[in-house]
Amino acid sequence: MKADLIVGIQWGDEGKGKIVDRLAQEYDMVCRSQGGHNAGHTIWVDGVRFALHLIPSGVLNPLAINILGNGVVLSPEAIIKEMLQFEGLEGRLFISDKAHLNLPYHALIDQAKERLKGTKAIGTTGKGIGPAYADKINRVGFRTGELLNPKKLCASIIEYFEQNREIFDIYEIETPSEDELLTQLESYKNKLAPFITDTTQMVWKALDANKKILLEGAQGTMLDIDHGTYPYVTSSATVSAGACTGLGLNPKDIGKVTGIIKAYCTRVGNGPFPTEDFGENGVRLRKQGHEFGTTTGRPRRCGWFDAIATRYASRLNGCDELALMKLDVLDGFDEVKVCVAYEFHGEEIDYLPSNLEDVIPIYKTFKGWDNSAGIRRFEDLPVTAQEYVRVIEEISQTKVGIISTSPERDDTIIL
Repeated sequence: MKADLIVGIQWGDEGKGKIVDRLAQEYDMVCRSQGGHNAGHTIWVDGVRFALHLIPSGVLNPLAINILGNGVVLSPEAIIKEMLQFEGLEGRLFISDKAHLNLPYHALIDQAKERLKGTKAIGTTGKGIGPAYADKINRVGFRTGELLNPKKLCASIIEYFEQNREIFDIYEIETPSEDELLTQLESYKNKLAPFITDTTQMVWKALDANKKILLEGAQGTMLDIDHGTYPYVTSSATVSAGACTGLGLNPKDIGKVTGIIKAYCTRVGNGPFPTEDFGENGVRLRKQGHEFGTTTGRPRRCGWFDAIATRYASRLNGCDELALMKLDVLDGFDEVKVCVAYEFHGEEIDYLPSNLEDVIPIYKTFKGWDNSAGIRRFEDLPVTAQEYVRVIEEISQTKVGIISTSPERDDTIIL
């Protein structure tokens, strides 16, 4: 048995949560491979909204096992708060003992660095994700398994503060009280100890037992630390390859890869965004699509569909198919645009350059449509909406296998 994979193709916020939730009803195990509580997956079921930041989207399947892999950076405070939404998680949720801890001082460092950068700030969520990953790479981080020995971990954290006193002084971050820190860590242990284990072994055993496994990540391909719009990216590998390192799998373990895209594009934070619409259409997309961050509440930058970036990301991830989200948000537009090429240094190109700062989108315009919301069969979509889907397939060179026509789980077309 191989593990199927869901991956974001744009700048995150593509709607992965809905697709993972829907597909997870058919899987035995759902695994999250990277990122932290900067992620935001919104799921609507029977009119009830669930906002997930760390817990895998399979949590709404009462029979599924949910795994947080070693590639995740875990905020104990955030996961404990999020767990309050659900009952009976013990035995259904497991956290890798190798996942690195994202502790309160990481968020303080994150926020301080953004302040010092001023107008050159990346636009992070301020949740401490970058500093937690930086400590991991610098080999000075702390892992979730260390929570099981709070006294030893407390001493290590205090020593870390002493060794980096000058840096913390620059960021105006005080050394925590040893007593308060120990109390905090013991509280984390009391709530999380039943969930901490060697998740790599769990996933291997599930594969060997022919269990159906679904993998999900956070953010999107264009925010990948290596392949995204660096430096305006996240701090982890958001592409399909990152699912392997983030869970302890090898490439041969990966089965079907489904890329998630919106019918238009959005981005949160700073960085290049070639198809951003600064006019009335951008405002309308934001309003109709309810484009505000699940994690931060920040308004998202909105623009037209970028088929060149989609083709790049589809190839990079090895997508077998695409899931097209929020088609209904385009209802009512007289015309819709698709970026089919770029102008780059005076030349027309049909590929994604390493530097997106200097590209100008070249568009094709298509007739709009009405009344796609809630449609569940492709042939019932307006003809112009069907044509739009086929154009996306043709230019991105990837089949569209799923179309979402509302936030509700069942308003989905399977092709």
